[in-house]
Order: sequence, then C-alpha cells, then structure tokens
Amino acid sequence: MRENAPVTSATRRPQTPASPELSTALGQGGTPTVRPRLIATDLDGTLLRDDKSVSPRTVAALAAAEEAGIEVFFVTGRPARWMDVVSDHVHGHGLAICGNGAAVVDLHGGPGTHRFVKVRELARENALDAVRLLRDAAPGTVYAVEQTYGFYQEPDYPKLHMEIPDELAPAEDLLAPDAPGAGEPVLKILAYHPTLNPDAFLTLARLAIGDRANVTRSSPSALLEISGPGVSKASTLALCCAERGISHEEVVAFGDMPNDVEMLTWAGQSYAMGNAHPDVIAAASGRTVANNEDGVAVVIEQLLAERH
Repeated sequence: MRENAPVTSATRRPQTPASPELSTALGQGGTPTVRPRLIATDLDGTLLRDDKSVSPRTVAALAAAEEAGIEVFFVTGRPARWMDVVSDHVHGHGLAICGNGAAVVDLHGGPGTHRFVKVRELARENALDAVRLLRDAAPGTVYAVEQTYGFYQEPDYPKLHMEIPDELAPAEDLLAPDAPGAGEPVLKILAYHPTLNPDAFLTLARLAIGDRANVTRSSPSALLEISGPGVSKASTLALCCAERGISHEEVVAFGDMPNDVEMLTWAGQSYAMGNAHPDVIAAASGRTVANNEDGVAVVIEQLLAERH
C-alpha cells in the first residue's frame, strides 16, 4: 500500500455472468468494445492527484458517468478509515472496495460512519504462516496487521501511515488467539523490508508464501500487502459485478501499480495511467495520461462522448 495511502498477486480471471443484452460500439482503432456499465478505479496514483486531491474535472466526470447510468466503484488498497478523501464523491450505491478486495464498504454515512458490507478476511493461521515463511526468506522483514477497525504493528515497523498503532508487539503475538482485537477479522498484513528492491521483494514473497496468501504491492518502497488466498481487487470486484448482473466486458478499469494488474486484466476495457508501473502498462488494454493530468477523467469524457 502506498505510504500514507494502500496491492494482489496473479489470479485467474474471476467469472461473472454475461448480461442478457450487450450493446457494442467501436473503440479507438476500430476495435469492437462493449458499452460500459461500471467504472472501477484505483485511487492513489490513479484517480487522486499526488497531493491526494480529486480535481474539479474528475469530480465532474464521475458525476456525469453516474448520471449516464454508469456505476462508479472506487477500488483501492486503502483501509476504510482512509476513504474520507472520496466520501463526498460517492453516488448511487455508495460502495467502495477497500484493502485490495478484503472489504466492501458503504461510504454513504460519511467520514467515520462507514459500514462493512462484505469482509474477506485473512485467516490468522494463514497470516502466521506467511509471517514465518517470509521471515525465513527475507530476514529483516517487519510487519503490521490491518483489521476491520484496528491497526497493529511491530516496534520496528516504520511510521509509514501517519497514524498511531493500537498496539506494538511482534507479529506472532498480534496474530495470536488472545491478541488485542482477536475478535475482529484480519484484512491483511503489511510486510516491509528496509533494503530490498520492491519488485524483487514481491517476487521473493510470492515464491516463499505460495498459496497460503495473496501477495501484492502498491508502494514505491519495499512494502507488501498480504491478503487471504484468492482475495484481490479483481475477485471482489467480480463478486460485486455478479450481484448486479454486470459482465467483465462491461467494466472499464483504471490503475497504476501491481495491485491493479488482476483488475485491469479482468476488465473488458482497462487503462494504465501515464505514471503506471511497467507491469500495469503490460496488463492494460489501453493507456491514458498521468494522474496529475486527470487521466481517468479524460477517458470517462471520451466514453460519454461516444454514447451520443
């Protein structure tokens, strides 16, 4: 997850039922595209500018999409408590996918009053296995634990998130059956290494942990996000789309970092930001300008223009 903001591993494309009627249009270059019904966008480095603001142009584009009958889902690695930055811009359903797919949150209540609609937790047994396996593979790794309503960390975990942890203790103690917050679900664990290359750390962690958990990253530093097996932005978005009878062909997705790769691969149309990681550029079907140039709004405006 971004420092002061929050990524998934390779999974198969989640399946959603095909809609009974798909209207098609011609996209750029004459490629057939499906008329979109849902926009799924990452936040940090994608929808948000680097100063964490939502530009007036982007606010207008989101509102225009909703007015045109296209649902907008914010799909982020951020925890629910960090969603105030976009809580004023939710329309219609008011839902956001947080924690890289670990939670679906209703933002309608406003800051501090969000409600968890769906939780896909990381079992403590799997979390402990991941900690053990990664400690062996990458000595010097330090951990934090993200739960639905709490944040806990090891004493040596750096202050990346501008918040005070609820408890300081070794990860094994934080994940124990009698740990503080043991009654609430673990959404993910965060693993930080002070010296490893971020991409190398991600590769190493995925090999070490295997199918015990899903590993990804969104930070420019060597900070990994570890979720339950099969839990990703893509798989939770697929569940939300299935509930609405929306197929992946009818989804337009935006992202910039490795935690977005599965979602961009899954969506019928996908756009890597101009500032995106190389793996994201390779995974997306299209590319837009950078987040600071309102790349999401640029595409939404074009999609809406093509509907007329």
